[in-house]
Amino acid sequence: MFSSFDKLRTTLSKVGGSWLHLRNSRITAVAFVTLATFADIVAYSICVPVLPDFARRLGASPAQIGLMFASFGVTLLAISVPMGAISDRTGRKLPLVTGMLTLAGSTMMFATADSLTMLFAARMIQGAADGVTWVVGFALIADCYGPEERGRVMGYVMSGTSFGIIVGPSIGGWLYQAGGVALPFEFVAVIALVCAAGFAFLRPPTPGDRSTRQSIWSVVRVPSVALCALAVVLAASTIAMLEPVLPLFFDRRLGLTPAQIGLLFGIAAVASTLMPLIYGPLIHRWGARRLTLTGLVLTAAWLPMMATASGFSSAVALIVVQWIAIALFVTPSLAYMGEVTAFAGGDAYGIGYGMYNSAWAVGLLSGPALGGWLFDRVGFAALATGWAVVTIVATLALGRLQLHSPQRANVRGVRLLDPP
Repeated sequence: MFSSFDKLRTTLSKVGGSWLHLRNSRITAVAFVTLATFADIVAYSICVPVLPDFARRLGASPAQIGLMFASFGVTLLAISVPMGAISDRTGRKLPLVTGMLTLAGSTMMFATADSLTMLFAARMIQGAADGVTWVVGFALIADCYGPEERGRVMGYVMSGTSFGIIVGPSIGGWLYQAGGVALPFEFVAVIALVCAAGFAFLRPPTPGDRSTRQSIWSVVRVPSVALCALAVVLAASTIAMLEPVLPLFFDRRLGLTPAQIGLLFGIAAVASTLMPLIYGPLIHRWGARRLTLTGLVLTAAWLPMMATASGFSSAVALIVVQWIAIALFVTPSLAYMGEVTAFAGGDAYGIGYGMYNSAWAVGLLSGPALGGWLFDRVGFAALATGWAVVTIVATLALGRLQLHSPQRANVRGVRLLDPP
């Protein structure tokens, strides 16, 4: 009898130990962050195939639909830094659970929307959820992994996220055909709820001693942090400029059909899914900052080549190279922000990635507007060449400023090493 009891106790002890290990596991945290960012991207892109249904049902004009999409960036910009700072003070778990529940709620609002006002509200709430997921999720990864592993792990997360870009519209279209306009959003809501439960299950590390928490201003005024954010604005505006302008160029110059243009961007998305797996391990060897600036220069330098496309085949080759260069910026830049906020450890990662997200939002808001205006006036070739020159000059200037910035930053009166 006692032998059986001892065996049962030993078995329960092993199960309990395995359960605790799973809750504390860095791999579990990365898996849920990847699933959360995947769900966020799918939620963002799943709207594309169902927009005609919304327009017909609610009487929305193209301009109104465009404004509805843009409203996403407003709340994303407003909430990213504050939520990062809050997560530095309260820990990562509660914000991540709240963000996933918010995403689930916003997608259900889309599923049941019966007015334009409700659509706008749903899109803005979705932007707020995005601001939580990306900021706090990457701060959690920075908490769990040191500089030598961080880039590789972030490469895994970005590959999973890029896969969401590929499959999001397809999932939306297929589910729409199978169950109507509500089903795609209900699908995303279920994934978001699974992520919320997963983050509630985790026991993430606590970001440092609460008595040493950094203020937003103490992090923002560190020169290397500001320079990293400026590099992100440059890259995000370039990527966002290409997304609406390239389809117009392919249509007017090459006469490609919407299906062909969609296939081009799908092939490019495959490249952006695979490349982080290659670039991630290189970050520790070559340095996040060096790869970030190199990726930005190469992205800009290839822009004029896009204007030389003469048909579908050449457009495929050119756009794949362009997106390979873009991927060389994106993954290292995430590790770069972790490096430049490492002076305070977990006390600053939330604010740092809040700045990263805000900088990306600024680029998303400014790039398409400026790019579209210039495209109508000077054409794509001149736009690409001029944009490339300005971006390369600005990137080289940022690199020089970084080299000559003060090597030590005074944060709350303490002299701390400013990372390279």
